Amino acid sequence: MTTEIIGLLAETYIHPGTGQSAGAIDLPVARERVTQYPFIPGSSMKGALLDGSRGNGLDTDRLFGQQENAGQLLVSDARLLLLPVRSLTSPYVWLTCPYLIERFWRDRERAGKGVALPKVVPSADDKALATGAGDLFLEERLFAVEGKPSDALANAIGALIPHDDARDRLGRQLAIVTDKAFAWFAQYALPVQARNVLDEGTKTSRNLWYEEALPPDTLMYFVVGERADGAAAKIAAHLAERRYLQAGGNETVGQGWFAVRRVGGVAS
Repeated sequence: MTTEIIGLLAETYIHPGTGQSAGAIDLPVARERVTQYPFIPGSSMKGALLDGSRGNGLDTDRLFGQQENAGQLLVSDARLLLLPVRSLTSPYVWLTCPYLIERFWRDRERAGKGVALPKVVPSADDKALATGAGDLFLEERLFAVEGKPSDALANAIGALIPHDDARDRLGRQLAIVTDKAFAWFAQYALPVQARNVLDEGTKTSRNLWYEEALPPDTLMYFVVGERADGAAAKIAAHLAERRYLQAGGNETVGQGWFAVRRVGGVAS
């Protein structure tokens, strides 16, 4: 059996919606129940893979299943790893935390690529690991830089990024804060867009709503397993050839596009 890890780099805004309002936001992104981190459910990823596989010579009924039988593919949730956050010292910082790195290592281990990743834990909630020295301004919060993320960690995360230029600048833009500090950014630092429906005759507002999204250059990943030999490799090879995948809502207004990178299949 083979397990594949697929990296997802957002090329546009991503809206993995819940269909329910949350306070002032009419359409928030889907969040994990316990951590409140944004994610894309495995069922949505499976549907996106199915839509992107039709008409490409793949036996989609066998790979994805039908109403009366399960398919060969085992598709995980798409998990967050790096969140772009506004900064005064660069266009943005790719932000992560020790728990996301630990979870990434555990998913790599599950996929048979469990080389240990360096443990990185800032010493306090106002400290960060980042390139450079002095202070790091993220949104309206200030962090003191107390060290630099290791090259080994940047290389492991960079394996998920499809574009060479983006991968090359990861080491300069990667920052790590505590789990508590990152939770604040995951909850409050996502873009919120106002969308509207106008009356055709009067051009006045008929329906104004606010919609949360993940910003471009968000880095996520998911794991593809299989119930039958060759299924995971087939879909991973298809993704590598296709290079892009649409997932989430608002496709008709250009949202939901990821650049895809196949990290590699590991037989077990």
